[in-house]
Amino acid sequence: MGFSTHRRPGGISILSPSDTLPKLELGRVAPALSRIDQNAIDALPQMIWITDAQGDPLHCNLAWQRYVPHCHNADNWMSCLHPDDELPAAKLWQQALQTGQSFQGEYRLRHYSGTWRWALLAVQPHQGHWHVSGMDIHDRITAQQDLYRSLGMQKDMLDASVDCIKILNPDGTLAHMNKSGCEALGVNPDTGFGQRWLSLLPPDIRIKGQRALKQAQQGHNARFAGMSVIPGLPPQFWDNILTPVLNTRGEVANILCVSRDVTAQRQAEKRLRISSESDELTGLPNRRSFNHHLKLALSAAESSHGMLGLMLLDLDHFKHINDTLGHPAGDHLLRVLSRRLQAWLPPHTSVARLGGDEFAIVVDRIDSPQQLADLAQQVCAQIEAPITYSGKHINGGMSIGCALYPQDAADAASLMKSADTALNDLKAGGRGGVRMFNIAMLEMAETAATHLERARQILRDDAITPYFQPKVRLDDGKVAGFEALLRWKDANGQLHAPDSIWAAFNDYELASRIGEVMRTKVMAHLRQWRRAGLPVVPVSINAAPVEFLRDDYAERLIGHMEHMNLPANLVEVEVTEHMLGERGSEYVIRALKLLKQHGVRIALDDFGTGQSSLAHLRDYPVDCVKIDKDFVQRIEQESTIRAIVKAVGCLGPSMQLDLVAEGVETEAQRSILKDCGYQLGQGYLFGKPWNAEEVQACLQRL
Repeated sequence: MGFSTHRRPGGISILSPSDTLPKLELGRVAPALSRIDQNAIDALPQMIWITDAQGDPLHCNLAWQRYVPHCHNADNWMSCLHPDDELPAAKLWQQALQTGQSFQGEYRLRHYSGTWRWALLAVQPHQGHWHVSGMDIHDRITAQQDLYRSLGMQKDMLDASVDCIKILNPDGTLAHMNKSGCEALGVNPDTGFGQRWLSLLPPDIRIKGQRALKQAQQGHNARFAGMSVIPGLPPQFWDNILTPVLNTRGEVANILCVSRDVTAQRQAEKRLRISSESDELTGLPNRRSFNHHLKLALSAAESSHGMLGLMLLDLDHFKHINDTLGHPAGDHLLRVLSRRLQAWLPPHTSVARLGGDEFAIVVDRIDSPQQLADLAQQVCAQIEAPITYSGKHINGGMSIGCALYPQDAADAASLMKSADTALNDLKAGGRGGVRMFNIAMLEMAETAATHLERARQILRDDAITPYFQPKVRLDDGKVAGFEALLRWKDANGQLHAPDSIWAAFNDYELASRIGEVMRTKVMAHLRQWRRAGLPVVPVSINAAPVEFLRDDYAERLIGHMEHMNLPANLVEVEVTEHMLGERGSEYVIRALKLLKQHGVRIALDDFGTGQSSLAHLRDYPVDCVKIDKDFVQRIEQESTIRAIVKAVGCLGPSMQLDLVAEGVETEAQRSILKDCGYQLGQGYLFGKPWNAEEVQACLQRL
């Protein structure tokens, strides 16, 4: 049987499906190829297909037949190829037949395993024949395809990353960059690679980039913060990490640069910084920002040998606004005042809210202390215009303490302390207005601090003990009542008067706690004496001005008496005259009226030392007037003082007021006071203050 062929268009010979030929007969159709040649070719391990000069098959060796078992049915070596490879190979084959030029290509052959495997086929003329030699390269091709596929996937992955990923050559030129990097740096992927990476960075960033690149070229990891600017777009901020890629010899083959966009993080950090440096309620700089600004301002003043002023502002009785109208009212007051201060502030000044109702103002380029004092007065005026909340005026007042650099302090901490000392000195004297620092204030402040700590220790040790000074009838010397006086004992048992802790009575918390302890102990003694069946007389209790600021003094006192089961006529509350003229006096008056309604007597202490004394007697619920001891001690020598005391003595009965003279020390004073219409007296003439046991003995005698 011979080869039966027909021609495909283009001159390609294709076996007819009906023509089959055992492989051993293939050699009989090629008498031009000797048996010796066939045996030699069959002995070769390489696949060989031989054709004549026209391309008709002469012989395929055993290696080819084993690799492609169905080759004995083929009338052309191309029939062994994958259908997709046959047409490209046929075109090259026709050209080779026409030109006599050899060619080679990678094609898929039908393997005996039933799969298609890649082979490298080389077609070349040889002594009037054509030799087609083949070599299996399937493993190499598939590995190459896997590599290409992996590289493609990696490229896709790199392009999908939002990070800018760059591969640099060791000399710093750009070898490759993903899509994000090209967009961020404005680089064309087709033409941009090969240029120097540093040239893509903004000029002010290149120094840091050069330093990082040098570290990476030396085999070390490097990191720096960068920025990119594309015209028409906002700048982007980047965190750049350079990592050297080493070859097998430990040399830097490439440098991997990963740049992460941290613009959103920078913006968030900026917002956080602004938030951390600003007061949330008012928008003013907060304490942290203020401290930083003050240090910078002091440094500038030191360099220019200039002066700098500091004001510390405190709103008077702000706590009372929060307690009575609620925190929203207090917040409203702070916001309005902040807006006014910002709108008013002259050049070279800055304001901050330190917390609560405390503000601070730094004034640069001060020429004199008087200039700072004048500015402070103008600040005070900012709270004078009405501020309302829910239809109620909530302005209150303002206290300002002032200090100067370098006159009063040499650094920020000392300047703050000086201004705070001036502010506290002002508040201790009644609040409201402006106070400039002086060294005497510092000494007083240190004394006050000692008093406050001593008061806290006294409360911790429960060292307070009440003593009782008798009020006696001037006509017969009988005891008609007592005034409870605060005393405290130290660790050695020594007794001390309240003047050793006077600063505590200007502190709301300490004054309230001390007053509570005193009332509790006094009422406990009253209850004890009543249970013992003694003829108990009324006891006066002193109240500090700050105790009324929470506007519940009367309610707490009445509740305390009810708890102790004490009748109201056994307790008398003493208030000083100046309390009725201070800010917050409305809380004092409300409390006194409520106490009066419940039967508690009210005594006006230190009468004659304040202003509008007669108006106080007329307008307020006073039962008793106590003439200050300064009048009593001068009554013998000064006729004018004697006339004043006598005038008050005449007013007492007409206004239904009891009159008590304090500080009576001589019989002459007693006689004059009695003649002036005074019924009761206190003082060392009748004895020093008594402890509870001495009072009990006195009551037993009564």
